[in-house]
Amino acid sequence: MLTLKQLQDGRDEVIERLKIKNFDATAIVDQIIALDNQRKLTQTESEALQAEMNKISKSVGQLMQKGDINAANEARERTAGLKEQIKDLSSTLASVEKELLDLLVQLPNLPHQSVPSGKSAEDNLQVKEGGKMPELKDALPHWELAKKYKLIDFELGVKLTGAGFPVYKGKGAKLQRALINFFLEEACAAGYEEVLPPLMVNEDSAYGTGQLPDKEGQMYHVGIDNLYLIPTAEVPVTNIYRDVILSAEQFPVKNCAFSACFRREAGSYGKDVRGLNRLHQFDKVEIVQVAKPEDSYKILDQMVAHVQSLVDKLELPWRILRLCGGDMSFTSALTYDFEVFSAAQERWLEVSSVSNFESFQANRLKLRYRDADGGKPQLAHTLNGSALALPRIMAAILENNQTPEGIKIPRVLQPFCGFDLIK
Repeated sequence: MLTLKQLQDGRDEVIERLKIKNFDATAIVDQIIALDNQRKLTQTESEALQAEMNKISKSVGQLMQKGDINAANEARERTAGLKEQIKDLSSTLASVEKELLDLLVQLPNLPHQSVPSGKSAEDNLQVKEGGKMPELKDALPHWELAKKYKLIDFELGVKLTGAGFPVYKGKGAKLQRALINFFLEEACAAGYEEVLPPLMVNEDSAYGTGQLPDKEGQMYHVGIDNLYLIPTAEVPVTNIYRDVILSAEQFPVKNCAFSACFRREAGSYGKDVRGLNRLHQFDKVEIVQVAKPEDSYKILDQMVAHVQSLVDKLELPWRILRLCGGDMSFTSALTYDFEVFSAAQERWLEVSSVSNFESFQANRLKLRYRDADGGKPQLAHTLNGSALALPRIMAAILENNQTPEGIKIPRVLQPFCGFDLIK
């Protein structure tokens, strides 16, 4: 959530920068500024009346001691009147603050200056690529390979739950587990502390990281308990630091977590969403950092380098895209997407997003830090990234490594899964 100071001090800049996200903020920003001014005036008036009432209340005792009963009663009547005025102002203030918050949460985060203009994924900017493209003939897509080698049962998933909930079997399940362990071990080696978070969160947590109210329709809601199944481990892990003031010696703050992820917006029909390409439930390892503002973009580069090392070690062809304004999330200031190439499908598959949210989430979370000099607490910056999401990584591994003898397992995964070939 943007701060009132950002809007009051930089109205024109905020409006211009949000145009990069194809968002016309003029009307909302002007409403917020007007309401904020009203809030300040109401608060000032209420504080002045409170001060006057306190002063009169003190005089009542003095008047009683002097025996001036009439004046004391007049003072009491005056304080009673002031109490009613203050009560009315408090009601007005609460109404204004609610209206103000309702408008503030409608504003997306400001895009970083390096974010390119654009309206869709076609306008994203490729910044780097690597890995060797596989050369395959008559390659089968992963959903056919999964059936041939009895690795994933999509039909059974439909029977048990519905479309988008696959069942992994045999070596498919072992390969899935190997990927999870590999990603976690790599994250821990890079200095991330592992946590195992809940798979459901409350409204405060979903609000804190920006899923509510923006993405309410994309999450599974457990109505009787008013809880939400997590769309990513980012939500519970980042909320560990909700309402927390960090000290200087606690940095760097680095966490990683494996979790199942649940998303209702699994898309429509067609080859782009077949098999593992888009699911309602999938596994992912997430990396999260909390940083001082002056360090956050250096840390973003480090997180991007970490994800690059994973796809390199998996021997997959990859590319990195800097997302344009129209393809960025509501909460992000700058996002890099990783894609790996699928040889059988002959298309790029997104496997990771690595983002800096600057202070947008921290303002919602009331996540602050205090420098070593003990000064006033300041808003921290939050960052996260998929390291990695498993379904499309699994798809690319199966498709790119198919041979007449079977599916070759990347060398780095062999110690984790216990085999080098799926026959």
